[in-house]
Amino acid sequence: MATKDSGPSWKKNHPSTKLGNSVQKADRSVKQAMSHPEEMAVEHAFNSIETAENAYMNAEEHNEHMDTVQQNKEQLDMMKRQLDEVQEILEEE
Repeated sequence: MATKDSGPSWKKNHPSTKLGNSVQKADRSVKQAMSHPEEMAVEHAFNSIETAENAYMNAEEHNEHMDTVQQNKEQLDMMKRQLDEVQEILEEE
């Protein structure tokens, strides 16, 4: 019976794979914070973005598929702007 993570283990640890996965996780966290603007959700989203940014720097260091890496970076920048807007809403309450 195949497990969920049936791919080669090296692939999961590949810098561009880690970046893609962490960007997806950050995206879910930001969407959660936007739909439920609470301090805890915003903090979690900021942490997810920070993790994804670290993965971005690692992928950049390894000269990974730079077109994909750049798309992920643009997505991260957009998420940070969205999260800043949520943070402003929270501070106004």
